[in-house]
Amino acid sequence: MKICVYCASSAKINKSYFEATESLAKLLVDDNIEVIYGGGATGLMGILADTILAQGGKIKGIMPKFMNEIEWAHKKVIDFEFTETMHERKSKFLEGIDGLVTLPGGSGTLEELLEAITLKRLGLFTKPIIILNTNGFFNPLKEMLERCVSEKFMHEKHLDIWKFVDTPNQVINAIKEAADWDSEAIHFATNK
Repeated sequence: MKICVYCASSAKINKSYFEATESLAKLLVDDNIEVIYGGGATGLMGILADTILAQGGKIKGIMPKFMNEIEWAHKKVIDFEFTETMHERKSKFLEGIDGLVTLPGGSGTLEELLEAITLKRLGLFTKPIIILNTNGFFNPLKEMLERCVSEKFMHEKHLDIWKFVDTPNQVINAIKEAADWDSEAIHFATNK
């Protein structure tokens, strides 16, 4: 199985986010899951890569060349792909994966997640999207997405696009138990 993980590069965040990321990384390695991530060496990206490498797991970084030029790339990650643009990077994140996991992060993480949700709504991406809601970080987003549905900006079926979980231990089962999704989703994307 191959999973993409979106997460933060900030090193100044609460240690509980690092602990949850480390726990998730160990669980992914224990389940023989290959990880695709943003390639960074700091913050949650750094602890994700460090833990997976220390546990003997497989991880691939995908990063635009301009980020590598300012030395943001993790030096110990051997499997790396450098893209020309951020858009190309996001596209590569979703190629050939079996699921997507989002950890707390800033604007980049949120932007990547919302694009994946939009692509799934259109039936262009069909894999599970799991949101690890450590410390209730994503509660405002959960409320906003549910409001989009309750106020008819999105169809009730769109609630199956994502799954919020509270602990790393719930992530892998959430991926395996996710509702089926396919390209037919385009037919109710506009909620007519």
